Amino acid sequence: MGKPTGFLEYKRETAKVLAPKVRIADFHEFRTPMSREKQRLQGARCMACGVPFCQSGMMIGGMASGCPLHNLVPETNDLVYTGNWKQAYLRLSKTHSFPEFTSRVCPALCEAACTCNLNGEPVATKDNERAIIETAFEEGWVQPQKPKVRTGKKIAVIGSGPSGLAAAQQLNRRGHSVTVYERSDRPGGLLRYGIPNMKLEKSVIDRRINLMEEEGVQFVLNTNVGKDITAEELLKKYDRVLLACGASNPRDIQVPGREAKGIYFAVDFLGKVTKTLLDSNFEKVPYEMAKDKNVVVIGGGDTGNDCVGTAIRLGAKSVTQLEMMPKPPVQRTESNPWPQWPRVLKTDYGQEEAIAVFGHDPRVYQTTVKEFLADKKGNVCKAKLIKLKSQKDEKTGRMAMVPVEGSEEVIPADLVLIAAGFLGSQKYVTDAFKVAVNARTNVDTKPEGYETSVPRVFAAGDMRRGQSLVVWAIREGREAARAVDESLMGYTNL
Repeated sequence: MGKPTGFLEYKRETAKVLAPKVRIADFHEFRTPMSREKQRLQGARCMACGVPFCQSGMMIGGMASGCPLHNLVPETNDLVYTGNWKQAYLRLSKTHSFPEFTSRVCPALCEAACTCNLNGEPVATKDNERAIIETAFEEGWVQPQKPKVRTGKKIAVIGSGPSGLAAAQQLNRRGHSVTVYERSDRPGGLLRYGIPNMKLEKSVIDRRINLMEEEGVQFVLNTNVGKDITAEELLKKYDRVLLACGASNPRDIQVPGREAKGIYFAVDFLGKVTKTLLDSNFEKVPYEMAKDKNVVVIGGGDTGNDCVGTAIRLGAKSVTQLEMMPKPPVQRTESNPWPQWPRVLKTDYGQEEAIAVFGHDPRVYQTTVKEFLADKKGNVCKAKLIKLKSQKDEKTGRMAMVPVEGSEEVIPADLVLIAAGFLGSQKYVTDAFKVAVNARTNVDTKPEGYETSVPRVFAAGDMRRGQSLVVWAIREGREAARAVDESLMGYTNL
């Protein structure tokens, strides 16, 4: 440990952010990293705990505590403090495929489990991680890792989201020939079209894709497996197939008036905005999608927050974000002790921007839509809301959110974005490969494994575990690569 008293001497600092009213003028990242010298002091705050929960990735209280990738957090933090940036990059690369993604979009499970967080503020591990990988790119340390020997084995990875990319990277470096199939016009999956540009610049994805192509990974775009190419063709052409198509079935809301025009799934809305920006090289902003409209976002998670921030950038007249659950406490409750994930109120960038622009938090808790109302042209114009309360279900004994009769309220709604999560894999893909699925339509795999019910077909990421975080998808991709490699070679050194 380089600085035993660092956590006492230095206060937590993170990257500076542009003021909300400034950053909403465009769709670019708005965080300005600290200098390397200032970042070093953040590394000094790490206590090198005897039991580093930050890297444990254990399930505690039903949620992950610490990094699922088991990044060697105290070691990399110490290397940041001592200024050994290259060693920090090499250490981080032992466990991580894409630090440039998680250091931008991950909710920092490592920081939530940091021992400093028990009685103060956690180490700025997420910013340290970003400083490590960006320094590595700037210094030219991130180079294509081309395999010296090819095994002659061919693998098809279906889906180019974080799990598919992680698996493809690992399998290619092992010496297998890897082809990634993507139904969209650009690789990246939800990294590309599900996360707004101001949260993850798409040039960051392109930088990594270019490296993977130099390493030998092939990308086949605009190809929808199960429709444009059959499962039989792929199984005939490749030794193994890895399904990494995500949990791409958005959860719908079945209420009267749902058929009205102007109601979209969040992922479709966010994807269209990003595609318009990319196709025009950021010269065309699709203001017509939300300008001067009363926007209602259904869902209080990260995707809902992304919709809030995007709608504001497109000139929305107002933004209301509906959350079914009660408002979380500001501080941990006794039933939610460290190192569990803190179930506390979080005000993200989109909500901060709404507060700055409209003067109030856009979130309305314990509320859902009872009915959508349309105008004469069939366009949604209003939403009838209803309050919810927690009540025990007499049959199951579980607590459930139920409507409060007489609490209805009608608000204007010219654009409705459904960000209520995802239900599981898409049926046409699982049907094409004839793989077994569970009750949630996630692909069933062997216990503690990644092979499906169909020989030579594997699954990873959200398609296997259900909707989750980017960091979990990367872990799944890396572990699935090990399973695929072992099935091909009889052993694995991944």
